[in-house]
Amino acid sequence: MQEREQKRAALDPAQQEQATGDMDPASFRLYAHQVVDWVADYLEHVGDYPVLARTQPGDIRRALPAQPPQQPESMQAILADFERVLLPGITHWNAPGFMGFFGITGSGPGILGELLTAALNVNAMLWRTSPAATELEQVALDWLRQMLGLPEPLFGVINDTASAGTLYALAAAREALSDLQIRQRGMSGRPEVPRLRYYASQEAHSAVDKAGIVLGVGLEGLRKIPVDDEYRLDVAALERAIKEDLAAGWRPFAVVATVGTTSTTSVDPVPAIADLCERYGLWLHIDASYAGSAALLPEYRHILAGCERADSFIVNPHKWLFTPLDCSVFFTRKPEIVKATFSLVLEILRTDEEAPNLMDYGISLGRRFRALKLWMIMRYFGQEGLQARLREHIRLGQLLAQWIDGSPDFERLAPAPFSTVCFRAHPRGLDDEEQLTALNERLLNRINGAGHYFLSHTRLRGRYSLRAAIGNLRTSEETVRGLWQELREGLEAELARRS
Repeated sequence: MQEREQKRAALDPAQQEQATGDMDPASFRLYAHQVVDWVADYLEHVGDYPVLARTQPGDIRRALPAQPPQQPESMQAILADFERVLLPGITHWNAPGFMGFFGITGSGPGILGELLTAALNVNAMLWRTSPAATELEQVALDWLRQMLGLPEPLFGVINDTASAGTLYALAAAREALSDLQIRQRGMSGRPEVPRLRYYASQEAHSAVDKAGIVLGVGLEGLRKIPVDDEYRLDVAALERAIKEDLAAGWRPFAVVATVGTTSTTSVDPVPAIADLCERYGLWLHIDASYAGSAALLPEYRHILAGCERADSFIVNPHKWLFTPLDCSVFFTRKPEIVKATFSLVLEILRTDEEAPNLMDYGISLGRRFRALKLWMIMRYFGQEGLQARLREHIRLGQLLAQWIDGSPDFERLAPAPFSTVCFRAHPRGLDDEEQLTALNERLLNRINGAGHYFLSHTRLRGRYSLRAAIGNLRTSEETVRGLWQELREGLEAELARRS
């Protein structure tokens, strides 16, 4: 009974019997200060946590009750369980040693933007449902367009992921085949509709494949094009494929080119691909999710050569512009086709304003106010500040690449045009591919298991490759030197274990 009374005493007014309102402002202010203090301490000391979560599958679930709570629980108990139960199961993407996949940062101004977004809780589907959300999105994306050196006019919207943007781009490309009337009549049961084909390199993101599944084109509708020695799409092979498909009765409709491929961050030859798309009347979509941000730097502006001719273009500020997930920018030169693809307005949503309604450019009616955090980040750091940070990450990536190139026991497996390095341990005298794969798998597990760093892997022409992706605001030269030291010491330990 005493324990029950103690628990009841810890509850807020909004948690008492018969209460029907929200947490009161005084309680919110109390907990918000605690949470903000916790976040500030976390960001200051995030490097002290094991980067990779050390829990086993099911640990978190077993530590939590199987049934939902019937009675209110105090916020102090909830926050305590956050630290006790959930935090050990977090892989710390904000840690300086996180270099897996693509390094990302939830920056301070972005986190504050997320807090304000959550408090406002607006749905930016129509202009009238929150004019500021719609208009700020247009302003922030035009700022980004200018920073990237892309020409006017470009219409932009923010989606949750590049996968969504790729799907929307290919749906619009299909809609551009106006003679087929696919939006109205569909594709199934229509013998007059030819099989549709679109193209991407063998190094393109899996979102390109998934879009074909969703759109009814199927995996067979995507033709993967070989790459050259630098993992860039082979343009001659692309043209041969288009000609072969036309002769075989396929209807080519789109090409997806990549600026910064997922595995190696290679840049496809966009100008030559754009020439082919114009020659054959194909929609050109550019996936610049990761590497596109580098075009903020004048010395890297060339990576977007030809992108001004694309019909649609994606860049993800949540990858390398320090924006908390999720924030993927979709630009298009043909917003009227994108709108024709998706716009379907319920009577309850009809309005008379002469303003864009951003729900018309995708499948989601509900749209978060994602522009707020991006706008705050661009203002807080400024273009020069963003450029300085990108340059530093590229410098650190090139430094790691130099150390690898100069080592007799490691080798780089792909060019490193930005801040991501693909490499493997390759000790002298060990050339068997199966043994090299096993060695590098053990080395990766050793590095990740130690807790200071997290790396991911890929396969390049069948060879197992480690990947170090540098892109976090908290990653320093000291961090990268520490990784290189652990890699060498780890390899030495693995070789000693084998002997």
